Amino acid sequence: MRKSSVGVLAGAALVAIVFAAGLGATHSWGGYHWARTTSQFTLKLGNNMTSADWQSHLAQASSDWNSGNSPVLTAVVAGQSNRRCAMVAGTTQVCNGKYGNNGWLGLASINITGGTHITQGSAKMNDTYFNTSTYNNTNERQHVVCQEVAHTFGLDHQSTDGSSQNTCMDYFSNTGANAGSTLSTKPNAHDFQELGIIYQHLDSTTTVAAMTALAASGSDVDSDDPNSWGQLASQSGNGRSSTYERFNRDGSQTITHVFWTIEAAASCPSCDHRFDR
Repeated sequence: MRKSSVGVLAGAALVAIVFAAGLGATHSWGGYHWARTTSQFTLKLGNNMTSADWQSHLAQASSDWNSGNSPVLTAVVAGQSNRRCAMVAGTTQVCNGKYGNNGWLGLASINITGGTHITQGSAKMNDTYFNTSTYNNTNERQHVVCQEVAHTFGLDHQSTDGSSQNTCMDYFSNTGANAGSTLSTKPNAHDFQELGIIYQHLDSTTTVAAMTALAASGSDVDSDDPNSWGQLASQSGNGRSSTYERFNRDGSQTITHVFWTIEAAASCPSCDHRFDR
């Protein structure tokens, strides 16, 4: 084989390798990210969990997200919110509660300024469903808390079709016949790769609360009322994932990712599930 042919084939192989390596790393959530001045930073996860079981799932999720070579580290700290899970500047507040038969299993909200900079976040798990036989198992709980927390980093889903990519950032359901499966309960390599892409640049300021100083009060931008989420911006084809956008009076924007139950999605995949009932 001539040298020129070898060079062409080698170049093509290199392109294929690079392309394949980047296939999974395309799940940034709108380019949203925390502003920071260092290549690696620690995001406080406010522990507002009401049971030892949920607290252990949050601790595991934090450990799992800290296990990769990631610019985003997490630290579980005492929560500063309540059942309503109001956001607190510079942190992600994590909560569980009986939020009602409203169709959602988990949701994550972030407040952003300047179009992309996350200033605060919250992640909620709905015990109204997690206390039922369908969803009350350790793997489904771990899957959902791992995902909702990571949305507040700026990560979107790798897949929403229900298949397992073996990451908590997919919509595989650890229920029914899959209740004993540990698939999709942790992040995978593509999640850490995407975080590296999202946070490859530095900012001139930071929106992350310092580890030595906690914000004094919560924000009023988050609510249990689905009508306060704003307009429906996008929805997955199977109806299990919806994103809502709301513009606030102070010029900021609140973006909410909603993880609907299997039942809510199945009733009308193309509907805005807030109005199904």
